[in-house]
Amino acid sequence: MTVKAVLLVGGMGTRLRPLTYRLPKPLVPVLGKPLMMHVIDKLPKEVDEIIIPISYKKDVMEDYLKRHHPKRKVTLVDEPTALGTGGAVKAVERLIDGPFLVINGDSIWSLDVGKFIEFHRKKKAFVTISLWPVEDITGYGVADLDEEQRIRRFQEKPKKEEAFSNLINAGVYGLEHEVLDHIGKGFVSMEREVFPKILEKGMYGYKFGGYWVDCGKREDLLEAYWTLMGDETKSVSKEAVFEGADFRKPIMVMEKAVVAGAVIGPRAYISDRAVVGMRSRVERSVVLEDARIGTRCTVVDSIVDAGVTVPDGTDVKSTILSDAKPQPSG
Repeated sequence: MTVKAVLLVGGMGTRLRPLTYRLPKPLVPVLGKPLMMHVIDKLPKEVDEIIIPISYKKDVMEDYLKRHHPKRKVTLVDEPTALGTGGAVKAVERLIDGPFLVINGDSIWSLDVGKFIEFHRKKKAFVTISLWPVEDITGYGVADLDEEQRIRRFQEKPKKEEAFSNLINAGVYGLEHEVLDHIGKGFVSMEREVFPKILEKGMYGYKFGGYWVDCGKREDLLEAYWTLMGDETKSVSKEAVFEGADFRKPIMVMEKAVVAGAVIGPRAYISDRAVVGMRSRVERSVVLEDARIGTRCTVVDSIVDAGVTVPDGTDVKSTILSDAKPQPSG
């Protein structure tokens, strides 16, 4: 039996500006692949259609999908105003014809979605929520499970001292079609307004291990790179030029990059055709396509956007460096 997935990518990615002046957040690259494609590529074959409500830079998304065809159907739907997680799902109700998934599209994870769907069906759940254990629950929804993995209580973003669990909402939901009857129109939060209302109908939590990274901020986006790379990666393309470079793993240097007499790493990703000049250092940072790092530069804990030139002798620390500017409204 096939299921559809609603991929929630709403919002303007304000915490990733100025990078998101150029790209909608779902297309922000992680290891050379858009964030949303890390999600889509992990979905099993039984997910035959991905529905994406979107407003911000929809034209950029459409252009990407024309040039890079996913292996399954992707349907973009206009979302003229922000509707929240529940409202966005309700707005595409006409496209949903059975049990379905809802997936927050701004994180990467190791969840086995096939096993998640199997768990949902086995439990005959009304709703199943993916859960991830964390040390600090601040800013997340928290679930309390019984011995059958049924959710007894649910808190949305509690204070640390008031949390009754360390299992946070990891942003993948399995829902029966009837859940749509409990979502009102307009702006609706699935987590704050819908889940508490349907708790007694059979909500289950699916715990998983491996990794889960929310990519909403610069430091989190960088963490996604390092998580996927692992600690031992040392990958330098045969087409890259790296005379006199000092590589300190984990690092990845992609095709036609030029790294001459520079220190790269630990933790660095140098994209296609990027250039890092003599006596420069790039550490815990990402340099995107066609960027130019001059000589004697230091780039630490930062993202250098595509096509940016960093002048000789510049220190770049804990920032996103981009030439992108906000587009005038109207």
